[in-house]
Amino acid sequence: MNPDELKRLENIRSAPLDGQALKKLVEAGLIWLRANQQTVNALNVFPVPDGDTGTNMVLTMQSAYNEIDDLALRNVGQMAAAVSQGALMGARGNSGVILSQLWRGFARALHGTEILDGPSLVRAFADARDTAYKGVVRPVEGTILTVAKDVAAAAESALQETDDPIEILARIIPAADASVQRTPDLLPVLKQAGVVDSGGKGLFFILEGMARFLQGEPLDAPVATVQPLSAMKLENTMEAVEPGQDYEVVVDFIPAQELSLPVFYGDLEKMGTSIQVGEGEGLYRMHIHVPTEKRYEPIDYIMGLGTITKIAMENLLAQMNMLDRKAAADRVELAKIEAGQIAVVAVSPSAGLSRIFASLGVAAIVEGGQTMNPSTKDIIEAFENLPTDKIIILPNNKNIILAAQQAKEVTVKQVEIVPSRNIPQGLVAMMHLNPDGDLATVAAKMNRAIEDVVAIEITTATRSVEIDGVAVEKGHVIGLINGKLSVSTDTVEDACLQSLEKANASSLELITLFYGEDMPVSDANRIADVIRAAYPSQEIELQDGGQPHYQFIISVE
Repeated sequence: MNPDELKRLENIRSAPLDGQALKKLVEAGLIWLRANQQTVNALNVFPVPDGDTGTNMVLTMQSAYNEIDDLALRNVGQMAAAVSQGALMGARGNSGVILSQLWRGFARALHGTEILDGPSLVRAFADARDTAYKGVVRPVEGTILTVAKDVAAAAESALQETDDPIEILARIIPAADASVQRTPDLLPVLKQAGVVDSGGKGLFFILEGMARFLQGEPLDAPVATVQPLSAMKLENTMEAVEPGQDYEVVVDFIPAQELSLPVFYGDLEKMGTSIQVGEGEGLYRMHIHVPTEKRYEPIDYIMGLGTITKIAMENLLAQMNMLDRKAAADRVELAKIEAGQIAVVAVSPSAGLSRIFASLGVAAIVEGGQTMNPSTKDIIEAFENLPTDKIIILPNNKNIILAAQQAKEVTVKQVEIVPSRNIPQGLVAMMHLNPDGDLATVAAKMNRAIEDVVAIEITTATRSVEIDGVAVEKGHVIGLINGKLSVSTDTVEDACLQSLEKANASSLELITLFYGEDMPVSDANRIADVIRAAYPSQEIELQDGGQPHYQFIISVE
């Protein structure tokens, strides 16, 4: 550590941990979590191409930091309250909602506190744990909750030996790491999948980022690891293109000798942003966003490291303009709601499914789904300006239900949550909408209806694994029935047929197939004809869902 870094560290240690110090710690946790975002995303239990825990937690933390970015508060309790408010409104996915609950408890414990000392920090960790556990109807061990509990216990133990909050923070990091590593022993599905809990890992990175900041360690590059190629989420890099990110460059290459990842990351950071590195199938893949004048630098640099096998370069500004035009073309005609009527808000992952929801009477659409969970704020903004105070929310994804519940808690409107866990459940619920009916009665009918539909999702496996007795090879087509991995086979057609058989479709009446954005219409029609031949007594419908990642979403009722 150089003299400047030593002086900086001494200044941090000698200064009181006030509101401004907490702001710096929140920022450090955010930066380190973002640097390791894709590592967290890759910790997906099921081998499906939609792991997004890291993304959800980063966006939740970013919202928390945005709330305090311009605040000059010195009172640590007031600063913590602002962090909590930002996390609440920006919470995305189950992991993000639980993270916001942790901040809520943390802030509650510090109410009226001027300076963060050892005892108040320990109390804050304990209240964070308690609030998060109370915020979940059925807490599950082996998750982020367990890590929060072990962190609180480690903080209490550390207080027996020191009342220095910086020392206490340093001591909880090994405990958090050990807790994450134990999660597969507490949650069997993690052990089957060969991963640790993603939410717990995300919390570890937040805390580790704070500790690294206090110790003067770098925060801008992740630990020297790479993610599997199958875990790279390059489509998500278009969510927000920052100024100066003119071109996207992706390079596949085979290094001539062992790659020094810290050096590799460090060199890439001098060229651009949004860096991802993946490894698999005998090669590396590098992704980066760069300004126009540097668009060839990553290619020239990697050429000196080994053999380039493939290069892709895209003009990001042109892509964003094209996406804007597509969004304009995909706008849907929503139901018009009058004062006193019931308005339904539905979460939808695609324009095709949004149009179907709109045709059934949905008054507001929240864009999102498995790959991009909307925030609490997104959900609130969808209905706050509607001319009625009677609202029903259809999350249509199990990872969005908690955010919907938080939206209900912070609005003055009457809100009912119909906990639809998938698109078929949401569509079936809409069949029972009576805009002029009693809110509780309509919601109750929808709740009963969603249990009468079987949802099948067909996608391609991103890795090899065995879960619940189903052996999956990377690249196989898999079928999930009501969220449970049930089928693994070679073709989409076989996956559909086997899933329908396991779902006992022959005993039901209607099979509706929603084909995804990557499924050619001709193939969708051919598979629908095969299913019609296999189920001649059932009514078979084919509709353009346009959903990402899933070749088919199938509703059986």
